[in-house]
Amino acid sequence: MPKQRWSTERMRVAALLRGTRVDAGLTQEELAKRTDLIQSEISRVESGERSIELHEIAQICRACGISLVQFVTQLEDSAAG
Repeated sequence: MPKQRWSTERMRVAALLRGTRVDAGLTQEELAKRTDLIQSEISRVESGERSIELHEIAQICRACGISLVQFVTQLEDSAAG
């Protein structure tokens, strides 16, 4: 059986970050302008190629108009069902 390249958890975080950005109506470039990340980093995070630190998730959440608590709650909910 082939080894999974990135963990399921990492991919869930990546998918939720992308969904959060899209729900906020932002492109990767617009999000980059609102955070300390550059567009290519956002792309790599959303594809699961790059891990992300908590302070970066917090920046993204603020830029998208949700709280870090809301993000984590959504992440936990996605794991449960």
